Amino acid sequence: MLQPKRTKFRKSFKPNKEKTAKRGTEIAFGQYALKAESGVWLTARQIEATRIAITRYLKRTGKLWIRVFPSHPMTKKPLEVRMGKGKGPVDHWVANVRTGMILFELDNVVNDEQAHEALRLGMHKLPIKCKIIKRDGTPFKKAGK
Repeated sequence: MLQPKRTKFRKSFKPNKEKTAKRGTEIAFGQYALKAESGVWLTARQIEATRIAITRYLKRTGKLWIRVFPSHPMTKKPLEVRMGKGKGPVDHWVANVRTGMILFELDNVVNDEQAHEALRLGMHKLPIKCKIIKRDGTPFKKAGK
């Protein structure tokens, strides 16, 4: 599971996911990408599930870049604990995803259809609406149309 090796502080405030992204909105490494259409906190488990879905479909061919990292700790108090007595312990880690951010990039794939299907399967593991884009800006064509 993804999480930072070291942090300056154990707990932090919740990050703001409502704004649009200023950085990380363009494809930097691969030819195909998954782009977020809304803001969300992506957990380390969701990122890992998406990575596994994409790599399993491609059968370890191609190159995958993960452009988000869960660096924000989210705390949670145990069940049936009374109010007060401070903030709870760190429960899981999240990545702050804003609207328009590139989440995953893909390259060295046999054809467009294979890349589209791999990213589509990965997209189903995420809790937000995403779109699949290409580096040259041309839209994906459905097979047989």
